[in-house]
Amino acid sequence: MAYENNDKKMESVYSKRIKAGKRRTYFFDVRATRGNDYYLTITESRKRFNDGGYDRHKLFLYKEDFNKFCKALTEAVDYVKTELMPDFDFDAYNHEYTESAPVAEASGVEIELEVNEISVDEISGTNTASEEVDKW
Repeated sequence: MAYENNDKKMESVYSKRIKAGKRRTYFFDVRATRGNDYYLTITESRKRFNDGGYDRHKLFLYKEDFNKFCKALTEAVDYVKTELMPDFDFDAYNHEYTESAPVAEASGVEIELEVNEISVDEISGTNTASEEVDKW
């Protein structure tokens, strides 16, 4: 954990970044509490047109909700894919991702996201993408 200037800025122990179009980026960061418990932060960062700054929205997901969250997300995505847009080619948007890997599995359905691998060894003593977001 890193504390700077009495700020409770928590360092990520694992991080994934997803570029989504020209203006949006999503950050998935696993963070540790003081008591060695873990939680996930999901941050959406959108570039503003008017001043070049960024809008950030952060969601905190705690371990007791991981399974419920994955199940609900999978059900909602499956509903859109099978009921609302069964003829749409969702794979057509995979071309901009150079490398992908499964990050969650619920009800036998894998969710694939762009991978920017950062090992725990690489994180210690270095700045992560999520720390850059926290500086905004």
